[in-house]
Amino acid sequence: MRKDYKTVKGYGEKEIVISKSRFIAYVDRAETEEEAINFINKIKKMHYNATHNCSCYMIGEHNQIQKANDDGEPSGTAGVPMLEVLKKQGLQDTVVVVTRYFGGIKLGAGGLVRAYGKATTEGIAAAQVVERRLHHVMKVTIDYTWLGKVENEIRNSKYTLAEIQYADNVDIIVHVLKDEEQAFVEWMTELTNGQATITCIDKMFIEKVIS
Repeated sequence: MRKDYKTVKGYGEKEIVISKSRFIAYVDRAETEEEAINFINKIKKMHYNATHNCSCYMIGEHNQIQKANDDGEPSGTAGVPMLEVLKKQGLQDTVVVVTRYFGGIKLGAGGLVRAYGKATTEGIAAAQVVERRLHHVMKVTIDYTWLGKVENEIRNSKYTLAEIQYADNVDIIVHVLKDEEQAFVEWMTELTNGQATITCIDKMFIEKVIS
């Protein structure tokens, strides 16, 4: 299964003006190439009269899908610098479109590279970067007599108490980081004198905003 990785929280946009040209960055998460293409087409339709709608995306656990499009800007001055920002920040499953409305002043190749890179960086900041970390969903089944102690200990631990389910016994659902499940089982077994039944019922990614 996929390891921990960084991506954007969701949709974000940011406009900057450089030498009278407007650069509007649009950023979103895209987990498939189809999603990325649909996003790009949506922005292009919205800004059909723009001078350029340059784009890039990076998709897949191993970044196996990487595309960059200059959309009429000089080769290598827009899409590639945008893609380099994604690589530098270590982002996966991310699509970016930077729309440009030409302001009458030419920027030159170096100026374009810097402008598209800056717009992308600011668009990503608007979308927010998250780290998605793989967790094991652990179910701890105990007798009601253990509930108070176990609930209190979990709430004061590094683990995340997600849910308590009340039936004949009590099921406590806990999110435990990948590679820490064995330590959790040992801790819970010791805490309950072996009276708890502990099982892994699922795996899931949990997101945390990091910038």
